Amino acid sequence: MAVGAACAVGAGAAITVWRGALALVVSLALQIGTNYANDYSDGVRGTDAERVGPVRLVASGLVPAAAVKRAALLAFGVAAVAGLALAATTTWWLIAVGAASIAAAWFYTGGPKPYGYLGLGEVFVFVFFGLVATAGTTFVMTEQLTGLAIGAGVPVGFLAMALLVVNNLRDLPTDREVGKRTLAVRLGDRRTRIFYVGLLAATFAVASVVSGFYLRPAGALSLIAIASARKPATAVLGGASGRDLIPVLGATGRVQLIFGVIFSIGILLSGILLDR
Repeated sequence: MAVGAACAVGAGAAITVWRGALALVVSLALQIGTNYANDYSDGVRGTDAERVGPVRLVASGLVPAAAVKRAALLAFGVAAVAGLALAATTTWWLIAVGAASIAAAWFYTGGPKPYGYLGLGEVFVFVFFGLVATAGTTFVMTEQLTGLAIGAGVPVGFLAMALLVVNNLRDLPTDREVGKRTLAVRLGDRRTRIFYVGLLAATFAVASVVSGFYLRPAGALSLIAIASARKPATAVLGGASGRDLIPVLGATGRVQLIFGVIFSIGILLSGILLDR
């Protein structure tokens, strides 16, 4: 979100802040709805029975499945209402983007053939949490779709993928047993670990290239976040598994936050200086 806003600054585009706030509502509601939808779908399928991660509501019996489903639909409804407001003030094409986002959230683990069970989860995470979130936020705030916004969405998407990869690495043994063919199951333990570290490395490499290519050199300051990536990368390469990967999830999230803040500020400052 922050990266998307920063990408437009310095390009001569007027920024509509309230649309950015609505885009934030959409993204948060979609994230919440996705979590509830996954909890519901995995729970009713019984694929969370031997889960080693945080407790799931349906699988643990803490909350009835119907209630979790209603919570997911309510969150998607909030996202839809906020999205409609954005579409009404920009372009109605956003309705299609919103519908695709909700569908992607539901069918990750829902429906007759969930794509998350086919090893495609990372692809959709890259598209929707990286490209769509970053370029989409830029568009609703400026009504411009820029190459810089799309380029900035690539490293953002890589870090979103890294979160899912380490999550699926943690659940690899139990997912394999229940027939959940995530990318981690398909790649196997060793290659999944290499893939995770590769995503972290690619994040910083692409961020530097994007910063240079679009004349936003301060964006390369995001390399500072490499320091925060060292610990989770070492843990993954060192063979951490099961519950020991739960802290790695949190550490990966911190890398995502630190990188996003620095990358956004760097692009913003470079854009302001470029306009002078």
